[in-house]
Amino acid sequence: MPDTQSASEDPSHYKDEDLPTLQDQPDWRYLLQEFEELYRYLPAGGSHRIAGHQRKVREAIARLMRSNAHVRPQPRAEKPVTAHLRRALDEGRQGVLAPTVRALDAVSEFLSWQWGYEKVPKGLKNSYGYAELAGTSGPILSDEIILGVVLFAPNCTYPAHAHKGITESYVCLSGAVSENHQGTYVPGSMIFNPPDHLHRITVGARAPALLAYAWIGAKEDLHNQKMVFSRSRK
Repeated sequence: MPDTQSASEDPSHYKDEDLPTLQDQPDWRYLLQEFEELYRYLPAGGSHRIAGHQRKVREAIARLMRSNAHVRPQPRAEKPVTAHLRRALDEGRQGVLAPTVRALDAVSEFLSWQWGYEKVPKGLKNSYGYAELAGTSGPILSDEIILGVVLFAPNCTYPAHAHKGITESYVCLSGAVSENHQGTYVPGSMIFNPPDHLHRITVGARAPALLAYAWIGAKEDLHNQKMVFSRSRK
């Protein structure tokens, strides 16, 4: 779908000194607070690795809030999958993470939905998209963490892929997904992927799935991550 923001609203004209901050944009700050609470209160299941990752995410978010990080508006953009966003948000407001979903809904009209891959499988173009919330390109500017949300249509299969040098976690906000056919994740559950871990996601047939995600890694890995799918093994 085409970009829905007019040229007069193009954020490229902003200079750093002109950018608003979290104090000026409280909805973005509230959303960060909700992410910090997710990574503070969701259980780690006794895993020291997951608990350590959660702590790093919390600390990075706390630094963003203490520094009153800049907020750079992005061009509003949609993808075919965003036709499912309203349903995903409505479902999420009925679940255990309703406060996070409400905070996300408050900024939903400002999200820039992307595919992130140079070559996207034809079927995936209609059933997948992500929107960055914090990172090197914003909206909340950060060079030490990437936060975002990913939306999957019902029956989506997200092909196997891995992230070099990146520790990744997903938190299910609505819907249900499985990773590598090794468990089902519903609202309030977390998926943990260590660096270079190959993972494939499948989505239930009855509803879209909305997941929050966090990436932690070295700055060079966060900045230069190439999104590629692994070839299926025959």
